[in-house]
Amino acid sequence: MRNFSILLFLFLANTLLGQSRKIPIDTTVTTTHNTTVKGQSFSYTAKTGTQPVWDEDGHPVATLFYTYYTRNNVKNPTSRPLIFSFNGGPGSASVWMHVAYTGPRILRIDEEGYPVQPYGFKSNPNSIIDVADIVFINPVNTGYSRMVPDAKGEMPDKKMFFGINADIKYLAEWMNTFVSRNNRWESPKYIIGESYGGTRVMGLSLELQNNQWMYLNGVIMVSPADYKVLRRGGPVSDALNLPYYTAAAWYHEMLPDELQRKDLLEILPESEEYTINTLIPALAKGGYISNEERERVAEKMAYYSGLSKKSILQHNLSVPNRFFWKELLRDKTGQTIGRLDSRYLGIDKMEAGMRPDYSAELTSWLHSFTPAINHYLKNELKFDTDIKYNMFGPVRPWDNENDNVRDNLRQAMAQNPYLQVLNQSGYYDGATTYFNAKYTLWQIDPSGKMKDRFTFKGYRSGHMMYLRNEDLIKANDDLREFIKTSSANGKAAKY
Repeated sequence: MRNFSILLFLFLANTLLGQSRKIPIDTTVTTTHNTTVKGQSFSYTAKTGTQPVWDEDGHPVATLFYTYYTRNNVKNPTSRPLIFSFNGGPGSASVWMHVAYTGPRILRIDEEGYPVQPYGFKSNPNSIIDVADIVFINPVNTGYSRMVPDAKGEMPDKKMFFGINADIKYLAEWMNTFVSRNNRWESPKYIIGESYGGTRVMGLSLELQNNQWMYLNGVIMVSPADYKVLRRGGPVSDALNLPYYTAAAWYHEMLPDELQRKDLLEILPESEEYTINTLIPALAKGGYISNEERERVAEKMAYYSGLSKKSILQHNLSVPNRFFWKELLRDKTGQTIGRLDSRYLGIDKMEAGMRPDYSAELTSWLHSFTPAINHYLKNELKFDTDIKYNMFGPVRPWDNENDNVRDNLRQAMAQNPYLQVLNQSGYYDGATTYFNAKYTLWQIDPSGKMKDRFTFKGYRSGHMMYLRNEDLIKANDDLREFIKTSSANGKAAKY
């Protein structure tokens, strides 16, 4: 009996030591589901799994986790639009738009986007799966995506993945393989990216076209991050915040009565016009602005921002976003407002200070998203693994050098007459502001010859505008309209 116990112990020990927590490199799980979108019921197939990233010698260096939805029983599936969906970060999983915006299942949240218990998901009656097939892609170290060791057990160089241009290069190659595996070369193709994903899809537009010979019908940017402005700072970058301040202050009823009585969309054009024609030139003068002009500008900024003239002057007219989030309600309720969605409120340890202690909106969102995506993937899509789903993954350091994505998008559009661009932004987003997004669209094509191929849509919510039910409906309908208007409809690709 003693010998048997020893043998059993050794067997179990060897078994446990032989196990490791790793994701399969190349696998697919297929399930079939039913849904109702816009009053129409139909079935769809979900394929979720992993597909390798190859190096130049054909060896796997990483594997990307994806979920691919296709509508069933359509007459010509190869002609249906195909949308590649990315989130941002960099280092963010595709969970956000997957289970809150365009996918066939969405979070259980209230009408304004706040978490409710029990956590979970429900059918999305607004999903664009009625008009397009969608693949949600998780870049390396996000979701279940991971790097893969070689035969010697050594991991690849992180520089292959973690940088603006490296990210674009390997994802484009992965997308080529995906399209070939799933026989989708005939389909009209779109790419959608949120936040940093806006940078990603601008760059992918030309990389796909020039190095994968894959031409797109549309690029969709949701609350895009443009680092040509965000990281550069200076008069333009600082001034572009003012219309967002106007929106957030209006929402919290901190503007003068004259503005507060008007609708948001009535007052934003005023703030935008002032920003472009007065504030940018004033900030450009720096310390050489006259005292009279400085006072006049500070007074008008206070009028449009809900901040005091004194605090604006103390910042030399350049008020940082983080100060605005802390300051706006300091003397009213003592609460902070959210960064990514300024409708959300936070409570800091002290009312004093220059920035909030935490991001009120992000902690709220993680309440809902984390339980839902883990439950959904395992129980509905039947993908089971011990690997942790990285809502945010380790991707640092990130190489931001040689950021030419704006011009890459312009070049792709110039070469491809089919290609159109849609921007979707929330007015209460204080991280990648709606007016910054407008400015980016203006700068992509300085000639103005392609400006009729850019569309901007704004919503009365924040960075993830689709969390508010009214905007979820409107934003998905705007996507449907964009897909319809960017369809070739038999027209030749020529000027």
